[in-house]
Amino acid sequence: MDAPLQPSHTIELRVDHLAHLFDPLDPFPTPTRDLSRTAEDFIVGWARELPANAALSILIYLGEETGVGADEGVREAMRRHFTARAEHVRGDINELFRVGRTSLLIGLVVLAGCILASTLANRLFGGAPFARFLTEGLIILGWVANWRPIEIFLYDWWPLAKQRKLLLRIAAASIEVRAAAERRV
Repeated sequence: MDAPLQPSHTIELRVDHLAHLFDPLDPFPTPTRDLSRTAEDFIVGWARELPANAALSILIYLGEETGVGADEGVREAMRRHFTARAEHVRGDINELFRVGRTSLLIGLVVLAGCILASTLANRLFGGAPFARFLTEGLIILGWVANWRPIEIFLYDWWPLAKQRKLLLRIAAASIEVRAAAERRV
C-alpha cells in the first residue's frame, strides 16, 4: 500500500511565450503538442528532488497575456505529454522483460549444455588437472551466460519503474498558468 501523500509541493517555471513550453517541431495544436525537451527536463528534474510521496503542483508564469482557454490547453497538453511518456517507459519495461525472458531461456540452455559437457569431460579425462580446469571453466561459463537475465530481473527494471511512477505523478499534478506580473518574488 502506498504511503499517504504529503502536502503539495509546487514546481514553478517562467516562460516568456506559451510556445516556449512546446516542441517547435511538433506541428499539432497545443492540447496534443509535445512539451519541449528543456521544459520536460526542468519539470522532471524538480519533481525528482521532491519527496516521492508528495503531491505535485505546477505553476507556470507566462510573460505574454494568457488567452481564454490557455490554462486548460496547457493543462491538457502537459497531462497528455507526461502520461504518454509514462506509457512509453511502461513499453520500455515490457521490452526489457521480453529481452530478459529470451536471455534467460538462452542462458539456461547454455548452462544445461555446460553442465552436460562438464560431466562428459570429467568422465572422459577423470582426475587429470586439465579435466578439472575444463569442467570448472564450463560451469563458470554456464553461470556467466545467465548474468544478463539475472541483472535484468533483479536490478535493471527498478529505475524504469521509478521513472514511470514519477511521470505519472507529474501527469496528475495540478497545473496553473498565471501572468508573470502575478509572480511572487
